[in-house]
Amino acid sequence: MGSYAYKYCMCFTRKFRSPDAQPPPDVRAAHLSYCGPSSDPQQGHGHGLRRFLSQVQAESPADVDRILAILAPTSASHGIARLVNRSPAPAPPTLDDFFGFLFSPDLNPPITNQVHQDMSAPFSHYFIFTGHNSYLTGNQLNSDSSDIPIIKSLQRGVRVIELDMWPNSSKNNVDILHGGTLTAPVEMIRCLKSIKEYAFCASNYPLVITLEDHLTADLQAKVAEMLTETFGDLLFIPSSDPMKEFPSPEALMERIIISTKPPQEYKEFLKAKDNQNGNGNLADLPDQGSLRRIDSNADESDGKDELDEQDEEDSDEDDPKFQQETACEYRKLITIQAGKPKGHLRDALKVDPDKVRRLSLSETQIAKATASHGAEVIRFTQKNILRVYPKGTRVNSSNYDPMNAWIHGAQMVAFNMQGHDKALRLMQGFFRANGGCGYVKKPDFLLTTGPNGEVFDPKASLPVKTTLKVKVYMGDGWRMDFSKTHFDAFSPPDFYTRVGIAGVKADSVMKKTRVLEDQWVPVWDEEFTFPLTVPELALLRIEVQEYDMSEKHDFGGQTVLPVWELKQGIRAVALHDRKGVRYKSVRLLMRFDFV
Repeated sequence: MGSYAYKYCMCFTRKFRSPDAQPPPDVRAAHLSYCGPSSDPQQGHGHGLRRFLSQVQAESPADVDRILAILAPTSASHGIARLVNRSPAPAPPTLDDFFGFLFSPDLNPPITNQVHQDMSAPFSHYFIFTGHNSYLTGNQLNSDSSDIPIIKSLQRGVRVIELDMWPNSSKNNVDILHGGTLTAPVEMIRCLKSIKEYAFCASNYPLVITLEDHLTADLQAKVAEMLTETFGDLLFIPSSDPMKEFPSPEALMERIIISTKPPQEYKEFLKAKDNQNGNGNLADLPDQGSLRRIDSNADESDGKDELDEQDEEDSDEDDPKFQQETACEYRKLITIQAGKPKGHLRDALKVDPDKVRRLSLSETQIAKATASHGAEVIRFTQKNILRVYPKGTRVNSSNYDPMNAWIHGAQMVAFNMQGHDKALRLMQGFFRANGGCGYVKKPDFLLTTGPNGEVFDPKASLPVKTTLKVKVYMGDGWRMDFSKTHFDAFSPPDFYTRVGIAGVKADSVMKKTRVLEDQWVPVWDEEFTFPLTVPELALLRIEVQEYDMSEKHDFGGQTVLPVWELKQGIRAVALHDRKGVRYKSVRLLMRFDFV
């Protein structure tokens, strides 16, 4: 028995031995071609890498110089630094150095980490990283309200924070909570102080605070005082009311801007409410029930009379006495004015040449609106801002597919940042674009209008614009970031990779590599082809799974990358956990080409 146990232990140890990562054939061929004996030694070690970066990786001359400068040795040459040694030497750079450079996500990433888009256009020309109920720590019904999720969102680059303002129990101060639910409140001033501290920790571009206003006029004045005293010069105060055009992100660097419904319009809403209550006509009023308030625009909406979300004015409080002098201080701080749609959807979507505004629709409403008034939605978003938010039945803080809203130009597609699902991973991947600054310029086809007023038609049958070829070479890093028994108690993992496109319906697809058994460093060397009709909004989904014959497959990492930002050539792709946090070591070596 002892002998048997000894042999089993020896087998166990042998099976878990982790081989070093070896360069795949394409890397070996590239090294031989650009850094091998045939390269000119008189040009210096950096010449071969320079040609490789230019010809294979398609880097611009400026980026080639930047990369070589990063890699240039400052003292004794070691490792990858030998690749760019500027003095002639008889020995070419080693294959290990070349491979080490290619397989480094920091040195050779798949997308740029720099802001590179034009940031001088009006706000309405950008998609903006937007949070929903930003203060909630968990579900939408009974979780705590806190400044901690707000801080986490700002650290992740979110640029629109939502606060639901309600009178506290004493009616003399302002709390933040999800009204009509059992969520515990947090003081507004605490949220504002945390926002000030972390507003620009991940991006210097403007931060928008959307205020869901359920306050009396005296508390609105108190909020105005809190905002001005807390933010000081950071707070942007518009010079005109209303604005004819939104300012640009570039013009408001490191400024905080407020978006909510002006108090005067709130007075008009109350007056209309009184009239309708007197007539017994409640068709256009928000739901008055407690838990039904979670989504005042429930699924039974017919899409004709589109109501703004409960985050505008549908308070269950007694009607406040309107006080013009106190409301003025509050109103003058509002840069992005929200308006409640009245009557039919086509009226709500009318573009006012003398005024820009924000309109909010639920995910259910935007689906119906785009189905019946798609062109009007796009025209509206060319000048105005459209905010889309999750339907109220998502009490577990899940999210929805953002693609329909994006392809119709909606700028603020609001997500529950605590809902770690596939949809949120798509959102995180989308806003890795443009250096992760939280603002992504909308494609030209969503901003242009034809001579007869025609706009982009997402329903049309579109031709293939480009074809993306993706080659999955290999992966590594699990042996460093995971325990030896994390995936399987008795043998190395059996990894496979899923690769696909999230985008318009015609482009969306998922494919996968074969399963490689017992490999900590799997080498698939498989290529996939993706024809794209709308590459400007396509996202590349990458996910590694560990195959399990009897149970659910184990998660091995994921990332989502904006296709329009992908760099050509052989690239190191860092993987993230389910929440979008980057692993320390786990990465894939891939190749991207557009044909």
